[in-house]
Amino acid sequence: MSKRTWIIACALSALVVTGFLMLSIWQGGGKLTEKQQQLDDAQAAAEKTQSELTSLRDQLSSAKSRIEELEKEKELVTQAQQSLEKEMRKALESKDVTISELQGKLTVNILDRILFDSGEAVLKSEGEAILQKLATVLAQYPSRQIHVIGHTDNVPIRASARNRFASNWELSTARATAAVRFLQEKAGVNPMRLGAVGYGEFHPLADNAVAEGRARNRRIAIVVLPEELAATETKPAQAPPATEGPIDP
Repeated sequence: MSKRTWIIACALSALVVTGFLMLSIWQGGGKLTEKQQQLDDAQAAAEKTQSELTSLRDQLSSAKSRIEELEKEKELVTQAQQSLEKEMRKALESKDVTISELQGKLTVNILDRILFDSGEAVLKSEGEAILQKLATVLAQYPSRQIHVIGHTDNVPIRASARNRFASNWELSTARATAAVRFLQEKAGVNPMRLGAVGYGEFHPLADNAVAEGRARNRRIAIVVLPEELAATETKPAQAPPATEGPIDP
């Protein structure tokens, strides 16, 4: 082989080797770019996860704070309820008055014999005195709603009174209304806090078959609602949407 031929062969070999090297570098660069993209994607996913974790931690912290606030509010409500019940028991200490609490509602049951004469719906002076004491306590809790409920036994209205009270429905309602009017007009209770209803003989506490049971059933129940219920009951109702065009009769 001549020297010239040998030089050409070496040059061609060098070109081939260089080509292979360039191809390898190019392929390696592509793989490097792919790996870099994978790394970038993983980093972005990690940053997103970290952001979501931070958001969840913030939400958890807010939830814990709200729970603590609600627990404090509940404790304040419980304390207020206990205070109200204690003051009621102190002011209305009588064998004819019973006080009970259920689900935040405080119920004061007053037997009719200290409020009204038999079959009547006009308050006696003794009844007015006890309602005045009750109103004095309630004045310290101006956000509470007060429902006054009249109850009777199952003895029919006597004939001489049927021109005024056709049945125990009317008598129980008239008695509840008399108590409410006194609380508003004489004791100064805001009428927006008051409501009156009569249940007749249909919500007895005791057996109407015996005299003692009938005596327990003839009563006025004064129900003092918790503040959260009072707020919903005093919220004005929304007016219905206006209608266009004539209304069919």
